[in-house]
Amino acid sequence: MMQLFVFGLGYTASRIATAMRERGWSVDATGSAGNIDFDDEDAVLTSLSGASHVLSSVPPSADSDPVLDRYARALEGKWLGYLSSTGVYGDARGAWVDEASPTGTGRRTARAECDARWLDAQARVFRLPGIYGPGRSALDRVREGKAHRIDLPGQVFSRVHVDDIVTGVLAAIEGDARAGAYNLADDLPTSQNVVIEEVCRLLGMAPPPLQTMDEADLSPMARGFYAENRRVANGKAKRVLGWRPRFATYREGLADIMARA
Repeated sequence: MMQLFVFGLGYTASRIATAMRERGWSVDATGSAGNIDFDDEDAVLTSLSGASHVLSSVPPSADSDPVLDRYARALEGKWLGYLSSTGVYGDARGAWVDEASPTGTGRRTARAECDARWLDAQARVFRLPGIYGPGRSALDRVREGKAHRIDLPGQVFSRVHVDDIVTGVLAAIEGDARAGAYNLADDLPTSQNVVIEEVCRLLGMAPPPLQTMDEADLSPMARGFYAENRRVANGKAKRVLGWRPRFATYREGLADIMARA
């Protein structure tokens, strides 16, 4: 039986783990939903010794990578995957970015440094834009009255449905993809306002008013989200992994979430 070890069994990684178990793999994991305590080195090292593949979704901590800091030697010789962020590209003023674009110039410098460390460790680094899916989408924010439309003409973002991340990682595992960076994003970068308007159409609700960031009283984290403007190209993942997003745009993704509810 093939064995996968997951560091950080969260929203996305838990779905990857489920898909792997459905394919007959054994999966051990740390995290709140995992079966192993990250700080129990004996248990982690014992499980890692039998794992052929390792996936980390653990974000930076104290400006460093806690997995590599603690367990790097035990990862040598294994198939490695890392869930990173397209935030490593920083602000592109709305231009397209791909895996050859510069990194480390944005607000997420710690993430960019960890991204680079995993690449140096010969990992498959999956750079992810805004993740959405059941229980975590603009549908939830609109229903809860927490959605905003911000008056920032020309502002665009990329996004990806959580199920498409799963199929991208599976494609890399099953195809034994080379180490390197892979953008997993949908085919239609667009403004957050357009997404909110589509949700309101689906729910039969009036869209929230157009506001400035000051009027919307956004948190520092939300302001940071709007501080960067880019379109994320997914051509490498399509060419090299043979991956195609099932939810090519936000429209298909939102409709599917509605249908599942």
